[in-house]
Amino acid sequence: MRVNEKYSTLPAEDRSVHIINICAIEDLGYQPSEGTLLNSLSVNPDAKCKYGLYFRDGKRKVDYVLVYHHKRGSGSRTLARRVLQNDAALGTRSARQDQPLPGKGSPGGARQQEPPMDFHEDDKRFRREEYEGNLLEAGLELEHDEETKIHGVGFVKIHAPWNVLCREAEFLKLKMPTKKMYHINETRGLLKKINSVLQKITDPIQPRVAEHRAQTMKRLSYPFSREKQHLFDLSDKDSFFDSKTRSTIVYEILKRTTCTKAKYSMGITSLLANGVYSAAYPLHDGEYEGEDVEFNDRKLLYEEWASYGVFYKYQPIDLVRKYFGEKIGLYFAWLGVYTQMLIPASIVGVIVFLYGCATVNENIPSMEMCDQSHNITMCPLCDKTCSYWKMSSACATARASHLFDNPATVFFSIFMALWAATFMEHWKRKQMRLNYRWDLTGFEEEEDHPRAEYEARVLEKSLRKESKNKEDEMEGIAQPAIPEQMASSLFHSQTRRMREREKHRNIPEESTNKWKQRVKTAMAGVKLTDKVKLTWRDRFPAYFTNLMSIVFMIAVTFAIVLGVIIYRISTAAALAMNSSPSVRSNIRVTVTATAVIINLVVIILLDEVYGCVARWLTKIEVPKTEKSFEERLIFKAFLLKFVNSYTPIFYVAFFKGRFVGRPGDYVYIFRSFRMEECAPGGCLMELCIQLSIIMLGKQLIQNNLFEIGIPKMKKFIRYLRLKRQSPADHDEHMKRKQRYEADFTLEPFGGLTPEYMEMIIQFGFVTLFVASFPLAPLFALLNNIIEIRLDAKKFVTELRRPVAVRAKDIGIWYNILRGIGKLAVIINAFVISFTSDFIPRLVYLYMYSKNGTMHGFVNHTLSSFNVSDFQDGTAPNDPLDLGYEVHVCRYKDYREPPWSEHKYDISKDFWAVLAARLAFVIVFQNLVMFMSDFVDWVIPDIPKDISQQIHKEKVLMVELFMREEQGKQQLLDTWMERGPKKSEPCSNHSPQAGPDGPENHGGAL
Repeated sequence: MRVNEKYSTLPAEDRSVHIINICAIEDLGYQPSEGTLLNSLSVNPDAKCKYGLYFRDGKRKVDYVLVYHHKRGSGSRTLARRVLQNDAALGTRSARQDQPLPGKGSPGGARQQEPPMDFHEDDKRFRREEYEGNLLEAGLELEHDEETKIHGVGFVKIHAPWNVLCREAEFLKLKMPTKKMYHINETRGLLKKINSVLQKITDPIQPRVAEHRAQTMKRLSYPFSREKQHLFDLSDKDSFFDSKTRSTIVYEILKRTTCTKAKYSMGITSLLANGVYSAAYPLHDGEYEGEDVEFNDRKLLYEEWASYGVFYKYQPIDLVRKYFGEKIGLYFAWLGVYTQMLIPASIVGVIVFLYGCATVNENIPSMEMCDQSHNITMCPLCDKTCSYWKMSSACATARASHLFDNPATVFFSIFMALWAATFMEHWKRKQMRLNYRWDLTGFEEEEDHPRAEYEARVLEKSLRKESKNKEDEMEGIAQPAIPEQMASSLFHSQTRRMREREKHRNIPEESTNKWKQRVKTAMAGVKLTDKVKLTWRDRFPAYFTNLMSIVFMIAVTFAIVLGVIIYRISTAAALAMNSSPSVRSNIRVTVTATAVIINLVVIILLDEVYGCVARWLTKIEVPKTEKSFEERLIFKAFLLKFVNSYTPIFYVAFFKGRFVGRPGDYVYIFRSFRMEECAPGGCLMELCIQLSIIMLGKQLIQNNLFEIGIPKMKKFIRYLRLKRQSPADHDEHMKRKQRYEADFTLEPFGGLTPEYMEMIIQFGFVTLFVASFPLAPLFALLNNIIEIRLDAKKFVTELRRPVAVRAKDIGIWYNILRGIGKLAVIINAFVISFTSDFIPRLVYLYMYSKNGTMHGFVNHTLSSFNVSDFQDGTAPNDPLDLGYEVHVCRYKDYREPPWSEHKYDISKDFWAVLAARLAFVIVFQNLVMFMSDFVDWVIPDIPKDISQQIHKEKVLMVELFMREEQGKQQLLDTWMERGPKKSEPCSNHSPQAGPDGPENHGGAL
C-alpha cells in the first residue's frame, strides 16, 4: 500500500490543530472503528488539555512527543495535516493513487499558490508522513501542533489506547500487579523490636511519600496477558499503566515501526540521526513549582528529593523508579548505598587522622629531625645553584608526615579493603531487595534493536555485494574480489538505477553525491537478513584505529606528567637562586602545590577530551546494539580517564625518589635535569597533597561547578537569544507554554555514563591510595551528599524526561568496582611498604635498635658523601652558604660510607629492608584478599527473607492457577451435567435409547 493512498489533504480553511483517530488492525484481533476528525473549538483549549498533557479533547493522555522542524512560507502557510480516512472513503483511494506526493506541484487549486519547498525538507516531510502512517497502523493515535510558541517547530503528540497498551504489555512480558494480595513475612522477637526502634529513630529523615512507607501487604505480580485480564485489577484503566510504562510501550513501538521505501527501512533512531525528527521524548507530569500547580509526581520529587533542604533524608527510591524507570532508580539506589557506606569509613578515617595528631609530639623520628642540636647537613637538592641545607629546616614536613604515616594507617588500609568487600556485598543484597520490590526477579534482558549506524554499514556492505553480483552475472565472470575503485563505480551504477526507479515515484532528481549520501546515512536502518553481518574484517580498520588512538592518548598523558616533572625540577632550581631566605625555605611546598594545580587543570581538560575521543572511537567500531555500544564506550572512557587521573599520583607514590642515583653520580633527564628526590620524611606527605588537591579539585570544579554552572549558562544564553527577538515574539514566549513546548527547551538526557564515571573515579580515590590520605572518605561523603541532590535536581528540573529502561543491575559498573577493590589491596600494600617509612622503622626497631626504641632511626637511614667526590660542574656555587665549610654531607639512602672499602655501594641494610618490604606486600595482599573473600562468602548475595518471599510468590501463583483450572473444570462438569438433562425428552423417541439411555447417564452423574 502506497503512503499517499492513506492520506488526503484538508481544505485550507481547516488547517488548524486536529486529532487523528486510528483504526485498530483487524488482523491483530481488534474491531475497527471509524476515524473521525475533531476540531478543537473549546474556549480555553489549553486548560482543557491541561496545557499539553492531554489531547485537545482533554481525555486522551499524551504518552510521547515527536518534534520536527519545518519551514513556512511568507504567508505563514501551515503544512496540511494528513488524516486516516474512514472506511467509507477507502473506495476512493484508487482514484488518488496517481496524485503527486505532498509538497509537490498539483494541477490546480490552492496547492499551486504555495511556494515550492526545497527537496530535502519535502523529503523529510514525506518520510514523516509515511512513518506516522505506519504508527497509525500500529494502533497509536496522533495529534499535530505546528501553531506553537517556538517558531518553526512542530510537534506530533502520541497516545496509546488501551488495546495497544495491552498488546504491547503482553509482548514485552511486563509484570503487572494482580488482584491477589498476600502478607509480607515480618521479623519476630528481638529483631522486630530492634526494627521498630530504628523506624522511630529514623522517622524524621524518611521522605514523606507513600511509596517509601513500610509495606505489610504486596500484590502478586504476573506477566500481563490479554487472555488472563480477569486476574488484574482493571477497575481504573487510566491508571493501570502509569506514565512511565506507557512511554516505554510507545518507545518500543517507535523503535519497531519503520519508514519503508523500496528495499530500505528506517526506525525512530535513524529518523532522529538524520534530522527527519529533531527530538523524541515522553512528557514530564507537569510543573514542579508554583502555588496553583496541580500536585503530581514531579512536584513531589522536587519537594522530597531534589531540594537541598532535604539533604539529610533518605531518597524516595521507589518514587524515583516509578517516575524515571528501573535503570535510573538503580543508579540513585547505588549512589545512596555508597554514600551510606562512606559514613563508617569517614569515622574511622577521622579517628586515624586524630590519632596521628595526638601522637605527633611523641614521634621520635620527627623529633630527631627537628632537633637542631643534631646539626645534620644535607647534600644539595640540585646542581650548582642549590647549596647545603640543614635537616631541621624540614621539621614541619616531617611532623605533618606523621599525621598520615603512622601505624594506624596500616590498620586503616586493611579496614578499607574489608569495607570495599562489604560494600559490594551490601549492594548485591540491596539490589536483590529492589528486584523483588520492583518485580524484576524473573526479568531477562532481550537483545536490543540494531543501532542505526550498524544498519547503515550493513546496508552499504549489501549494496556493494549486490552490485558485484549483478556485474558478475552481466559479464559472466565470477570474481572472488574486486578493487576498491571498481566497487565504487559499481556502487554508483547501482545508485543510478535506484534513481531511475525513484523517478517513477515522482521523487525529484538529485546529484549522485547527494543520493549516495542518502543511501549511506538517511536510508540507514535497513532490515536485512542475518546473512549480511559486519565481520572482524570489516571492523579491523576501526579496531586498529582504536588501539593506536588509545596508545597515543596514554602516551600523551605520560608526556604531560614528564613535562610537569621537568617543571618541578627547573622551578626548584630557579627558586634556589632566589636571595630571599623565606622563598628558599619553602621551595618544596611551592613547587609541589603549583605542580599539583597544573596537574589538576590538565586532568580536567583531558577528561573532557578523552570522553569525546572515547565516544568517537566507539562510533567507528559500529557496535550492533545500544548495550554493546554503551559497554565499549564505558571501557574506553574508564581506561583513558583512569590513566589521566591517577598517573601523577602513581608517579609520586612509586617512582619519585626511586631512580635519582647518589651525589656524584646522579641520574639526569635529557642530560640536563636531575631527577627529583623525596623529602627526608619520605614522599608520603607529598602523595597526600597530590591526592587531596586532585580529588577535591575534581569534585569541586569538574563535578559540582560544571554541573551547576553549565546548565545556568545555557539558560542565560537562551534568555539572551529571547531578548534579541522582536517584542511580539518575546511577549508570546513569556506566555505559559504547553508541556511539550516547555520540555523541548530542556536539555536532552545524555545517559548515566558520566554520572557513574564520576563516582567510580571517586571510589578509586577513596580506596586505591587511602593509606596516604585517611580523610578521603570524609571528603567523598560530603561531596556525595551534595551530588545526590544536585543530580536529582538536574533530572527533575533541567533534563527532558528520559525513556524508562528496565534493568535488574548496574551492569558493567559492578565489575569495574570489583576490579578497583582488588587493585586497591595491591596498591595499598605497595604504598605502605615502599612509599611510607613503616617497614624501615620496623626493621630498625627489631634489628638495629640498641635500646628497643626509635632513637637513631634518622641517622640510620642517611648515608654519607664526601664533597670532594662531586663531579666537575655539579658542586654548589656557594659552599659557605651555611656559614661553615662542609666536608661530608648526608643523603637518604642505604649505601656504604666514603671511608669504606666499597664506598657508595649499596649496603646490606638496603637488602634487609627490601626483603622486609616484599615480604610485607605478599603477606598483606594474601591476608587481606583472604579476608575479603571470606566476607564475600559469609554474606549471602540474596537475603534470606527475600528468597522466602520469592518462593512464596511462586507457590501462591501456582495455587492461583490451580484454583482457576479447578473452577474451569467445575464449569465444564456443570455444563456436561446440564447437557444430558436437556436431551432426556428426545431420548425417549430415540430407537437406541435402551440400555444406554438415561440409566447410563444417571450412573455417570
